[in-house]
Amino acid sequence: MSIVQEFKTFAIKGNMIDLAVGVIIGAAFGKIIDSLVNDLIMPIISFILGGKVDFSKLFFILGDNPLNLSTLDALKKADIAVLAYGNFITIMINFILLAIVVFMMVKAVNKMKKNEPAAAPAATPEDVGLLREIRDELRRRP
Repeated sequence: MSIVQEFKTFAIKGNMIDLAVGVIIGAAFGKIIDSLVNDLIMPIISFILGGKVDFSKLFFILGDNPLNLSTLDALKKADIAVLAYGNFITIMINFILLAIVVFMMVKAVNKMKKNEPAAAPAATPEDVGLLREIRDELRRRP
């Protein structure tokens, strides 16, 4: 089998298509969570804390700052070592929310699976049934 044929077989399998659809939907879902955090949750946290709080602007200067720069963008442009922990906090909030939503979705799907009626057992093929009858008859003989 040629490489092209093997790849075609691999790419057309149902699992590969399902995975591709899952990745595409996951990327779109990630954007929704980003918007949820940046547009809804962070403003509420900012309001609760009594001011404009933007975690993405929190940083700690690790190196010398001879120009006394005070913004994260300016420090990065000047190649000064900066620990931008605020951005990490925002991304961590995004991850936690995404994990909670995925957990709730999996939990709901599992609950729906439990509520589905059990499939009827498959009918026993005639030959197996006949063999069982023969076996039972042989057991009854002395």
